Amino acid sequence: MEQFRSTYQEFQSRNVEIVTLGPDGARAFKKYWEENQLPFFGCPDIKSRVADTYYQEVNLLKFGRMPAEIIIDPVGILRFMHYGSSMSDIPEPLKLLQMIEKMK
Repeated sequence: MEQFRSTYQEFQSRNVEIVTLGPDGARAFKKYWEENQLPFFGCPDIKSRVADTYYQEVNLLKFGRMPAEIIIDPVGILRFMHYGSSMSDIPEPLKLLQMIEKMK
């Protein structure tokens, strides 16, 4: 999540919103967002309903939910999905921005 903080303005300038989901409860999310001053949205997904909808993997041997980056266009069509194989397997924000530019 931290890697998106520095590029958040770039996403916003392209009319793109970042939403982060996680298994923690609302209080834990609020505390983390306040402590880290993250400018984008964070939503609890305690029962993994959203994660399950998009087939996000859970691997307890690798500390829980694996990262997933999904680009959904304004009409709800999935345009890009990346499922990480480890906690550090996250595309660079600039690569995601390049993909968004190509989709226009």
